[in-house]
Amino acid sequence: MSLIERLRLRVGIGNELYRATLAELFATGFLVFAGTCVNAQHVLSSGRYNAWIGVCVGWGLALAFAVQMAYRVSGAHLNPAVSFFQLTQGKISPLRFILFVIAQNVGAFFGAVLTFLVYYDKINSYDRGRRFVTGANRTANIFGTFPERHLSVLGGLFDQVVGTAVLCMLIACVVDRRNRIPPFMQPAFIGTILILIGMTLGMNAGYAINPARDFGPRLFTLIAGYGWGVFSYNRYKWFWIPWVGPMIGAVIGAWLYEFFIGFHIPDDPDTSYIHRIVDDRNPEGNLREIHLIETRPASERHDPPPPQQIAAQSQKPTSYRNL
Repeated sequence: MSLIERLRLRVGIGNELYRATLAELFATGFLVFAGTCVNAQHVLSSGRYNAWIGVCVGWGLALAFAVQMAYRVSGAHLNPAVSFFQLTQGKISPLRFILFVIAQNVGAFFGAVLTFLVYYDKINSYDRGRRFVTGANRTANIFGTFPERHLSVLGGLFDQVVGTAVLCMLIACVVDRRNRIPPFMQPAFIGTILILIGMTLGMNAGYAINPARDFGPRLFTLIAGYGWGVFSYNRYKWFWIPWVGPMIGAVIGAWLYEFFIGFHIPDDPDTSYIHRIVDDRNPEGNLREIHLIETRPASERHDPPPPQQIAAQSQKPTSYRNL
């Protein structure tokens, strides 16, 4: 037994809900760390290192790998809005929803802390030790999202509702068992969803579409010296929008998919039975509910014969040719 296997037996968490909550915390922290590092390179180099396409692709890759890490443990929600639409569909319990939201926000906070430490010297060089929320030397936008000047309050809210609706609509499509997307491919598909949203809906306000991704880093910037301006920006007409808009948009997007597509996809007779078995074993309905079980043809199997057959063969006289 390897060292990893021995440690797994000793420190592995037995409670499934605790394991899932810890996975949400860690994977959300990685998502925010990698994504805000992408932002840092874009902002601190004035677009020289990461153009906008690089920002979109970087966030998409960060999400893909974060989902890959956690989807077998927690379903890899990594977003209170995703957990909320799962709650409205009866796929997770209220307790799981509350624990996931807390873990996601804590993970996002520490992800921002790690990015700040990695780029601390560069941030100091860029803003000369003074933390700005607005202006030419602003660096608060590395961590939180801030709207363009043309965006109204209603426009900002609509932007976040639509962006999150698209996200959760496509997530519902990817994880729908009737679409038969293999589980090992789902994280990559979900990452490309974020790339698509960034390239189509990122102009207005930076496509937060995730309350934890915005609140955790925003809270950190308040503590890190940026001041109350991270919340009072635009006369308090913005900070709450990346929290409220995604929660509304997630429910709209997920249920629109079900009403227009999901409820009308016929069951595949070859896989519906095994999926029902898997669903029964996974009553919480996490995003990891799809597991493809393959059986090799009889011609390719090399299973040992039953004991009765072995005994019968041993009683037969062995011919010269067989010997």
